Amino acid sequence: MRWRPDPGEGTVTAHMDWIVEDRGETEVWTIDGEPRRNSITRATLSRLVAELRRAASSPRLRCVVITGAGERAFCAGADLKERAGMTDGEVQQFLDDLRGALRAIEASPKVFLASINGAALGGGLELALACDLRVMSSAAEVGLPEVGLGIIPGGGGTQRLPRAVGVARAKDLVLTARRIGADEALAWGLVSRVAPPAQLLGEALALAELVARNAPVSLRQAKRAIEGGLHLSLDEALAYETQMYQDCLGTKDRREALQAFAEKRRPIFTGE
Repeated sequence: MRWRPDPGEGTVTAHMDWIVEDRGETEVWTIDGEPRRNSITRATLSRLVAELRRAASSPRLRCVVITGAGERAFCAGADLKERAGMTDGEVQQFLDDLRGALRAIEASPKVFLASINGAALGGGLELALACDLRVMSSAAEVGLPEVGLGIIPGGGGTQRLPRAVGVARAKDLVLTARRIGADEALAWGLVSRVAPPAQLLGEALALAELVARNAPVSLRQAKRAIEGGLHLSLDEALAYETQMYQDCLGTKDRREALQAFAEKRRPIFTGE
């Protein structure tokens, strides 16, 4: 059965290859290409870039959940039918655009969560790896099959995967082109949570709610601290963390949190 957002749960907007559901501080972005297993076309990528720009400037939005239509695939990577008609130069431009979009996810002040409802292969896994959090259906599988197609992962898979699971496991996945299931992905630390298919979106939204209730500036700075300090020396990383921390000190949200604590209530954050 094809999943569609429930209009009663939030405002739903359909674009080329994407459905965007507004749930207040969280949005659900669904790749709407079930017949082609939610593969990434040039149109899909162009719309993603536009949505990323909009999200980055939204004062209310704090977390984005990305998933795929239907149950078979989260995203099967590049659309190979479209790819077959592309010149080498067009393929390179596509990869440049894909890398730019994935870097924009990582650099975004918003928190991105991949709800992996089905197969995440090639560029689909690379999309999930660019997200901050990953929740996976127990029936899903992930992999980087590119070496079996005469290429290598070109959207950052050879770089993000080792950073997520270590070099040995990354080589295991990349060089064999094999797929792994949810249990192995969880054991590797590739995903943080696994849920039955029927409960996956609920699990993802519950995790998104835990994120979205926090201070927007703090979310942005924490994300920057983790990403920016990961490959520095410990002393350099601690100094970088201090810089990120200091940017939170003068905010209204910090003062609101202290007042809310004293008054024994939940803080109301505004991102200021």
